[in-house]
Amino acid sequence: MFGLGRKKTETAAVAMAEQRSLASPDNWLLELFGVTPSTAGIIVNPTNALQVPAVAAGVKALSEPMSILPLPVYRRGADGARDRDTDHIASRLLNGDANPWTRGPQLRELLTADAICYDGGGFAEIVRDGERKPRELHRLHPSTVTIETDSVTGEPRYRVTIGTGQRFIDFSDILHIRAPSPVCMNSVSGKSPLMQAKDAIGLLITMQAHACRLFANGGRPSGILSFPQKLGSEVAKRIKASWQAATSGNASGGTAVLEEGGAFTPLSFNSVDSQFLEIWALAITEVARILRVPPVLLMDYSRQTWANAETGGQQFLTYSLAPWLSRWEAEVTLKLIEPDDRATVFVEHLTDALLRADFASRATAYGQYRSMGAMTANEVRAGLNLPPLPDGNSLSNPYTSTGKPADKIDGASADE
Repeated sequence: MFGLGRKKTETAAVAMAEQRSLASPDNWLLELFGVTPSTAGIIVNPTNALQVPAVAAGVKALSEPMSILPLPVYRRGADGARDRDTDHIASRLLNGDANPWTRGPQLRELLTADAICYDGGGFAEIVRDGERKPRELHRLHPSTVTIETDSVTGEPRYRVTIGTGQRFIDFSDILHIRAPSPVCMNSVSGKSPLMQAKDAIGLLITMQAHACRLFANGGRPSGILSFPQKLGSEVAKRIKASWQAATSGNASGGTAVLEEGGAFTPLSFNSVDSQFLEIWALAITEVARILRVPPVLLMDYSRQTWANAETGGQQFLTYSLAPWLSRWEAEVTLKLIEPDDRATVFVEHLTDALLRADFASRATAYGQYRSMGAMTANEVRAGLNLPPLPDGNSLSNPYTSTGKPADKIDGASADE
């Protein structure tokens, strides 16, 4: 009478619309809750994506080197020298203990894996003391962090949800590792490489489930049981159950007995089934492309040879790992090194462990560096994990001189 009936009708319509949207959600609603549908009809998320061996291998190939490669802090001298500063807080947190329950290398591996798997990246809170000095690094699960950007300054801040409460953390107190993303995407949060490859991963999940079902039934194609006369519904169910019990699952290869003059006609594989392995291999290659990881690191050795193995290692470092190393170095410089110190203090990964060749090649390289005066004997021994020698700090060429003054050779003077 006074619009009350209309208001009630509109409210009911809105409620029904909300129910329909939750029962049959749109893509934006799925993404809001952290799930992303693929074209294959599979909801792809980090949990089921990592159950695909190729995806898990790619994530490990990028994240595990972060715990292997040291990330020392250097001080640049006036003469261009680079001296390690092992007492710097960044060095202690990233290479020592990040907190009482997590080592720094382990934390770097976890944050890199988070950045690969989750939209937004990997996060660690920088716990500071009363003087605003960093003391610990605490990993935050990506699902609990929301990135908000100031519309005026563009400065990000982080909203962390803990249970039913929330708190805001300033951008300078969060170590935020972003995944390398195309320039068209949000540079503040970044897009997970796994979510970019959701269609390829969804295809792999579907094919893996299909293969499991196929081999669970004995790895045989289905067929047709035919009988000369019409069977009743109860008889048909009984014969079908008897056939499956004798020929599928753990009883695969058993002997089945057909009654009523029945005959079994197996169905052959169709064209899609016959190309199953080719489609699977293509999907694995798609995952390697989006992660920018050589297929050999996904255990695909179809194109691996002795000739390209060493070159592949160099390419992996240059094109796959280098972007991640660069982002770590930039974020550590921005959050853990004071602005006044950045002209002389910097961090840089040591990648020597990934570039080591065979022993003969290393011996040749060390010999050349030693002969040209670029390395001392003790520096060579340090590279071989050997203890230093008392007189091993000379740069003189051992192949052309004895290292003794010219006037003291064999106890004789220069005049003699």
